[in-house]
Amino acid sequence: MTRKSIWRGVLIAVLSVALAAPTWADKPRLIGTNSGAFEPVSKGAVIGIVVAIAVVVVLAVVLIVHHRSHKETITGCVNPGANGMSVTDEKDKRSYALSGNTAGVKAGDRMTLEGKRKGAGNALVFRAKNVTRDFGACQP
Repeated sequence: MTRKSIWRGVLIAVLSVALAAPTWADKPRLIGTNSGAFEPVSKGAVIGIVVAIAVVVVLAVVLIVHHRSHKETITGCVNPGANGMSVTDEKDKRSYALSGNTAGVKAGDRMTLEGKRKGAGNALVFRAKNVTRDFGACQP
């Protein structure tokens, strides 16, 4: 099971508990009375609503921060060029100009790099953070 699936399951469980509303057969309305006046809400119900809202807000913040900090990986052959090195991704067959921390990146080697993809105009750029794996020389 992936981490994303676990977070989705937690979110579904929290929302199910938060949005569950009890029903009573002896009362004609869930919130109001027959006269149209509202019944006082119990202290426990208010605390439950506040806790549920706090949990949803915390989960949303954690998921947004995690999503923004998520690093991508790219695997392919590193090629030397006139404007620096580039890497051709094996998955999408696109060539990305390398920027960022290129220490340890060797031209002519097949490597897995961690970083982020960026689009700078028509050029595709991969901003490398570090080398995850070096597979050795590229096979022709």
